[in-house]
Amino acid sequence: MKGTAYLVQGALVSLWWLGLAVSDVFYEAFQFPGISKTAFNAFLIPDMLVIVVLSVLRAYKPRRELEFIILGGFAFGSLYCLNASILTLGGYLPTTLMLLGLCYNLFLVFQSEVFRESKSASRFQNGLKTFVQIISIWSVTLVLFPWIILEAFGHEHPSSFTHKIIAILLFILASAFNLASAHVFVKHGDGTPLPADQTKRLVIAGPYKYVRNPMALTGIVQGAAVALYFASLPVLAYALLGGVLWHIVVRPLEEKNMVKRFGEEYENYREQVGLWVPKI
Repeated sequence: MKGTAYLVQGALVSLWWLGLAVSDVFYEAFQFPGISKTAFNAFLIPDMLVIVVLSVLRAYKPRRELEFIILGGFAFGSLYCLNASILTLGGYLPTTLMLLGLCYNLFLVFQSEVFRESKSASRFQNGLKTFVQIISIWSVTLVLFPWIILEAFGHEHPSSFTHKIIAILLFILASAFNLASAHVFVKHGDGTPLPADQTKRLVIAGPYKYVRNPMALTGIVQGAAVALYFASLPVLAYALLGGVLWHIVVRPLEEKNMVKRFGEEYENYREQVGLWVPKI
């Protein structure tokens, strides 16, 4: 499972550099104002050696030392980009991308400590925590990140009025199902949707009767609705890529944790209810 995550990382970084090489628009979206292209391109070989090569090597050789070296590479790159954004007041997209890569590798290295059961038995406390989680996650993933992408790539071709209405309705519908799923977590699971504060019981009520991961599914639809509203292919790519990474990297680890905690009960549920396609 973890090996696949590192293979995906190596492939994505390679494709990113390929995109920089073949598309001027893509290249310009990741530049820092005032920093020369030579300084930017100087990261090519370090990226390919420390991130790509070592990620592929780690995929086939489960060595903890390799994980920490790769994590260190992302930490250095993140600090460099963060400092560059502060000094130049720009380059927010590459800085965001590096910070996401850092978080991705922190998750891979310390995944055993990520999945923890909620210690709170109070439905009010769990509901309050869930509300804060949702506001925080939506603010970052559905407002901040799309804004950064739109600023970097531009949005000179606004969508039509009809497309905006469809996007708004789609966003409202997906958000309603997302909130309903969160409510079921609190009401029936005695926990929250956050892996670090997860439910004490297996939740199979509400939207979970029909699809195993309604919050992930509706999150992708929300991102697609934002992309439709702004007529932005980069935002759509961001939403779909998030879904792919969740499916390939997070889902297997989450399901492994669920099997460990709930055993046969979860395995039966997994056999009866679809992952992405709702089963009516």
